[in-house]
Amino acid sequence: MADLFTITQQALASMDVEFIDIERAALGLLRVTIDRPEGIRIEDCEQVSKHLSRVFEVENIDYRRLEVGSPGVDRPLKTEADFKRFIGERIEVKLREAVDNQKVFSGELVDLSGSADATGTGAVLPFGIEFEAKKGEVRQVAFAFSDVERAKLNPVLDFKGKKR
Repeated sequence: MADLFTITQQALASMDVEFIDIERAALGLLRVTIDRPEGIRIEDCEQVSKHLSRVFEVENIDYRRLEVGSPGVDRPLKTEADFKRFIGERIEVKLREAVDNQKVFSGELVDLSGSADATGTGAVLPFGIEFEAKKGEVRQVAFAFSDVERAKLNPVLDFKGKKR
């Protein structure tokens, strides 16, 4: 079988959407995640679904159901371009190696391109995450994209509604 990720990526390259991921789920479900800077509309999902149905039929991809949707508020950050796009946003990142006995950090993603590594190695670490450590102390951890095990947007949601 051909590489499902690559086939889907190539099929969506000409469309006005950003392909995030595809996964196989139970009972023959293919779940495709797409995004756009201005957000995904139901029409986008419908158009992508119709297009991919034809492509998967031609490529003999075996599936029972196709589900196309947006990544949601906790969108995964999978590429270096994703990190650049979401500078200034609140994220959660898990690093491959621990920094001060901690691997998972939540805070604001900052652009550090051009800054030298604080460890003195001279390496350029293009990203950082600013977070509140304890009692108002703001810390920053610098990292490269290759240091990231997984990352996602981590917005603070307010469900209190309007104050009257």
